[in-house]
Amino acid sequence: LKRAVYLWIFDPVEREAIIANIAVKKNIDYQAIIEIACVNSPKELLVVKEEYHARYKRSLEEDIAVHTLLVSLVSTYRYDGDETDTGVARLEAKTLHDAIKSQTFNHSEVIRILSTRSTAQLCATFNYYKDEYGIPITKALTTESPNEFALALRVAIRCIVSPQKYFAKVLQNAVGKAGSTDEDALTRVIVMRAEKDLKVIKEMFHKRTNATLKRAVGTETSGHYNSFLLALVGN
Repeated sequence: LKRAVYLWIFDPVEREAIIANIAVKKNIDYQAIIEIACVNSPKELLVVKEEYHARYKRSLEEDIAVHTLLVSLVSTYRYDGDETDTGVARLEAKTLHDAIKSQTFNHSEVIRILSTRSTAQLCATFNYYKDEYGIPITKALTTESPNEFALALRVAIRCIVSPQKYFAKVLQNAVGKAGSTDEDALTRVIVMRAEKDLKVIKEMFHKRTNATLKRAVGTETSGHYNSFLLALVGN
């Protein structure tokens, strides 16, 4: 409860900077960092990074320097337009496919593609990948190797393609096992998205689970923590 209330008293930018710092202190919680890097627009991410630096007197890039993918995702200013290039999608889908097959997930080209291409271009590339190779890229990453870098790539791709669907899945996992609620993930998603797109996330959650998020939170949490989260979740 204390962490949820503490985060809520700040504005969204401050909140995400603090969540990023908490993630850094937890021996780099790559999932939280990727969410912030890939779901925000380039301008929003820049403001979060500025707040992080102002608050902690260090850059976010410095604090995650050992993780090449994370540094690239947070340090590159991603183009935000809607234009796509079919030729680029075809070539880069092959690059990604070859990297996954050879399990060279940290290849510089893979990192360049994921960190610099616009969301629209990446979606075109991922669609081409599925059409050409007969499997969604996220599933290919799961099938070929369960290592941490592959899992980080999968989180990044899911955040880029459909952030609301991704967050609904995180919430489902957080409350999915009776008696073992992941309060960190539950708090992070609800507090971070409450003023943004939680309404859509709730709809996605309902489609996935056939239960409302309000009911799931009500069942899997208790006390003041329960009351606070339910106030944010709403009807």
